[in-house]
Amino acid sequence: MLTSPLSPFEHEDSNLLLSAEQLTQYGAFWTAKEISQQPKMWRKVSEQHSDNRTIAAWLTPILAKPQLRIILTGAGTSAYIGDVLAAHIQQHLPLATQQVEAISTTDIVSHPELYLRGNIPTLLISYGRSGNSPESMAAVELAEQLVDDCYHLAITCNGQGKLANYCADKSHCYLYKLPDETHDVSFAMTSSFTCMYLATLLIFAPNPQALAQCIEMAEHILTERLAEIRLQSEQPSKRVVFLGGGPLKAIAQEAALKYLELTAGQVVSAYESPLGFRHGPKSLVDSYTQVLVMVSSDPYTRQYDNDLIQELKRDNQALSVLTLSEELLTGSSGLNEVWLGLPFILWCQILAIYKAIQLKVSPDNPCPTGQVNRVVQGVNVYPFVK
Repeated sequence: MLTSPLSPFEHEDSNLLLSAEQLTQYGAFWTAKEISQQPKMWRKVSEQHSDNRTIAAWLTPILAKPQLRIILTGAGTSAYIGDVLAAHIQQHLPLATQQVEAISTTDIVSHPELYLRGNIPTLLISYGRSGNSPESMAAVELAEQLVDDCYHLAITCNGQGKLANYCADKSHCYLYKLPDETHDVSFAMTSSFTCMYLATLLIFAPNPQALAQCIEMAEHILTERLAEIRLQSEQPSKRVVFLGGGPLKAIAQEAALKYLELTAGQVVSAYESPLGFRHGPKSLVDSYTQVLVMVSSDPYTRQYDNDLIQELKRDNQALSVLTLSEELLTGSSGLNEVWLGLPFILWCQILAIYKAIQLKVSPDNPCPTGQVNRVVQGVNVYPFVK
């Protein structure tokens, strides 16, 4: 349990109701800082994008290609950005014949011929906090090798990484460098995830009003809802399930990964869609299982979310059934799910860090023995010969 005296923003270095001294003691300073800074970083990313006069000029001739294929790619958390956004970006492309797909670098590297098509003009959008994971560069190089008309947009938090260096001086490449503060120091990706996610929306489907609502909700969470989230984290769960439909399914996937990473696997986490959950995964629910349902803002979709919520409550098997909705944060509804994903994942990140602290796991370094690393290690990349 978090038994230390807690008061909001005890001094200027406090985050998540904990002082800098407490966070250092818990091994949570950087994770807490990077979670808490997100509304500020979202503003900064938006301002930086507004000042950017070159990305649109670079993209315009590429987006004029009728058969253009856009691949959103990354590994782990970076891959989930594409999973959240692909269908939404598809709706905002200028030509109906163009296609957006989310394919992880790990899939591209192991099965390049399955995912890369030589005769289709392709824009590979690569996400990388550091841009130094082995698969990042391997996917870029395979695309260069196998695709005749290939372009690269690198969205990264590290201007000195391998991905950034590759894209910095080539006319068919564009380096979209995010503010230095988004290059998370801690083990798990938090602000780097949401800022690369936001950058993609700003490039392909900007919505200033939606962003303003997201920032307002995030600030509400950080100033008004932390005690509630902390209480949720203190439930004696051994399993936690995150559920969301459509774009929120990938947010649920990222939430599950964050929980697993920050608790060093001490709490088993899972994800699904509300409709998919009945098709087998619901079997894992027991009296030690916490379920969090991310409720859609779409009136049609939320009928399915609400049906499952009521079913889980009638079953009376779960430790708790929690709901996360726009109404919970603002009292209103209507924000598109891809934008809702930003404050929703913030809530889940906070839930995970509080649980890690409760379990006496250092969120900044949950695996000190090195089996899992901040930048993945141990990957052999083999030459591909057609």
